[in-house]
Amino acid sequence: MTTPKILAPYTFPRTGLSIRNRTVLAAMTNKQSGHDGVLSDDELEWLAARARGGFGIVTTCAAHVSLDGQGWDGEMGVFDDGLVPGLTRLADALRAEGSVSLVQIFHGGVRAPSRLTGQQPFSASVFKLEAKDFEVPREATVEDIEHTIAAFGQAARRCAEAGFDGIEIHGAHGYLITQFLGTISNTRTDQWGGSLENRARFVRRIYAATRAATPDGFLIGVRISPEVADQGVGLDDSLQVAKWLAEDGVDFLHVSNWDSFKPPAQHPESGKMLTTWFREALGPDVPLIATGGVWTPAEADQVFDHGADMVGLARAGIGNASWASDAARIDWEPARPPYTPQHLRNAAISEKMVDYMRLWPGFVTDGK
Repeated sequence: MTTPKILAPYTFPRTGLSIRNRTVLAAMTNKQSGHDGVLSDDELEWLAARARGGFGIVTTCAAHVSLDGQGWDGEMGVFDDGLVPGLTRLADALRAEGSVSLVQIFHGGVRAPSRLTGQQPFSASVFKLEAKDFEVPREATVEDIEHTIAAFGQAARRCAEAGFDGIEIHGAHGYLITQFLGTISNTRTDQWGGSLENRARFVRRIYAATRAATPDGFLIGVRISPEVADQGVGLDDSLQVAKWLAEDGVDFLHVSNWDSFKPPAQHPESGKMLTTWFREALGPDVPLIATGGVWTPAEADQVFDHGADMVGLARAGIGNASWASDAARIDWEPARPPYTPQHLRNAAISEKMVDYMRLWPGFVTDGK
C-alpha cells in the first residue's frame, strides 16, 4: 500500500526544526477560553488531543495581541505577560505529545466588536460592508498602527518565552492585516495606503517586529488569503505580498485557499490551482502550507502535487483527532459531518465548542 506523502517528515530550512509529518492542524476559532484571555483546560485538551493523534504541527486559535483586537468571546489571549503561565502549559503539553507548536496571533480590526473591547473598532480606513452586526470603523491613527505593530512583537516574545516553537501571523480572513492589504478597506493616502507597497508595509513591519523580539531558532510564518473580494484583495497582489514576505525571511507562508481544488476567481480560465500559483511565484525554497477543503490523504496528495510542502487540515481535524495517525492508508476515509454531539465529545470537544459548531450548517446533528 502506498504511503501518503503527507506522512513524510519535513525540516524547515532556516531553523533546521523537523516535524514528524506534514500534517498541520490549522488555527480554528473554538471559543473555549476565558473572557479574560486565559487558556482554559478545554482549549488545552482539544489541541493536545490532536498532538496525541499525530499531527506534525498544531496551531492554536487566533489569539489577540491587544485588548482592542479581540474578535470573539472565549478567545485565548497573548496580550499580557500574565497570560504566559497558561501559554506555557499548552506549549509543554504539545511538546510532550511530539508536535511542533504554533500560536496564531492577530488583531481583529473592524472585526473586534465594541461589545468586547469597549471602543469603536479601528481599521486601515473608514469603510462599510454588508455584514451582520457590522460596525463602521474609525481610521487608525499612526499611533494606533505603531502601537499594534509593537503589540505583535511583544505577543511573539511571550509565545517564545512560553516555549512554543513559533508563531503564525494571521494576515488572512478579513482581519486587520487583510484590511490594510485591501483596496476597498484601505483608502489611505499616507505611507500606509495607496500603492501595494504601502498597503503591505503593515504586515511587513509586523513580521520585522516579531523577528526582532524572538530568538533566532523561533519559527515565524504568515497566513494570507489569496483573494478577499469584499475588501479588495486580489490574487495578483497577494502573490506579490508573498514574494516580499519571502524576501524578508519568513520561515513559511500559509495560503488559506478555502477550496484547494478550484482555480482563482481572478484567473478562472487558467485551470491552475491556487497553491500552484503561490509555488510558482515563490520558487522551490520557501516552505508553503496550503489549507482548504482537504479531508482525505488522497486529497492531501493532490495538494502536494500542486506545490505544497505541508497541508493544513481544519474541519477534518475536528471530528478526527487522530487524522494524522489514521492516514497511513492512502484510501482511508475520515468521519465526516454531520457529527453527533457524542462523537465530538469523544474527540475531546467541549460542550462550549459543540454549541459553537451548531452554528455551522450541517456540522452537528440533533442526536445524542
